[in-house]
Amino acid sequence: MKVFTTIAEVPLPTVRRALVPTMGALHEGHLSLVRRAKELGQEVAVSIFVNPTQFGPNEDYLRYPRPLERDLELCEREGVDFVFAPSVEEMYSPSPAKVQVPLVTDEFEGKLRPGHFDGVATVVAKLFGILRPDVAVFGLKDLQQCAVIQKLVNDLNLRVELAFEPTLREDSGLARSSRNVYLSDEERKVSAQIYQSLQKCRLAVLEDRNAEETIQEEISSLEAVGFKVQYLEWIDRSTFHSTRTNKENGAIVFAGYLGNTRLIDNILITA
Repeated sequence: MKVFTTIAEVPLPTVRRALVPTMGALHEGHLSLVRRAKELGQEVAVSIFVNPTQFGPNEDYLRYPRPLERDLELCEREGVDFVFAPSVEEMYSPSPAKVQVPLVTDEFEGKLRPGHFDGVATVVAKLFGILRPDVAVFGLKDLQQCAVIQKLVNDLNLRVELAFEPTLREDSGLARSSRNVYLSDEERKVSAQIYQSLQKCRLAVLEDRNAEETIQEEISSLEAVGFKVQYLEWIDRSTFHSTRTNKENGAIVFAGYLGNTRLIDNILITA
């Protein structure tokens, strides 16, 4: 496996290239994306870059885990062909251009974290330009991010296929995330309630019960065990705005703090 740290080193593809963009701190969820990439491409590339432009001033950029040596070992074990692990200086000029994606960034993460999706869209566009993948693989755990990337590719006519893969969960139901390392043992037990609440809300929608009432009940239930809920909502995945009618392209989305750790999750209304 080769490791490239500069843009100039990255070779142009000669076979079908599949890319898995990551910020490192790889876990089984990331590795499941790598395995999917191996099915979709003849060559697999993984990018490892903690992107500063998608972190706000009070977020965890400086303490975000960066176990690069372990990440490289995992990539090699999984049969990755090369890893692109650039520095911030390699990726950004002093006054960099940025990409903005409207509509799907209006609410939820976009509203709570101003500028976050500008950073996401910009770095993904740069990675596509540098690595020239035929297909890129992302996890549905970051559902709004997936909507942003889909619109980015559609609106800019980028010739990259996108594969969005199901969220990988721990036995408790907690979505696998690099930030789970911040949770105490007790918080890990409590965090299982996120998925339970998502399932209850989804069932209320499918059974045409009062979804609004169920959502409010589950917010109260989560707050009762220690969560500071930022949102729990039924959304339309094409616009990422709230809905009370769209089942076929709908999802229930969640974000909130448990202690000092911010967790996000979602569940699709229909698979």
